[in-house]
Amino acid sequence: MQFTCALKENYIFRRLYAKGNSSANRYLALYCRKNQLGKNRVGITVSAKLGKAVVRNRVRRRLREIYRLQESRFLPGYDLVVVARGRAVTASFSQLQEAYLSLAEKLQLLRQEDVLS
Repeated sequence: MQFTCALKENYIFRRLYAKGNSSANRYLALYCRKNQLGKNRVGITVSAKLGKAVVRNRVRRRLREIYRLQESRFLPGYDLVVVARGRAVTASFSQLQEAYLSLAEKLQLLRQEDVLS
């Protein structure tokens, strides 16, 4: 992820949940908030309720890869937290990608030229 770093601090996650904009669908919930860094920070949350470590890590890897492939479409300067829901475990890669990008579009995180095409 060239223009992005990982979000790891718990207080930033809590601040995003409390004060950030959010949108959700069947597979994911996406929280975002503007930051002053000029680059994106992305955090991924997968609850232990979704399965054992192998299952959770697989979902996490898929979400990270979706962001990596679409990174150039995202506007810079945002903190993002992606929360996987129960159906994300059984969803295909293309379903997850479509869900991720539709949430980003709802929250106006994508560049305008990408939204129009």
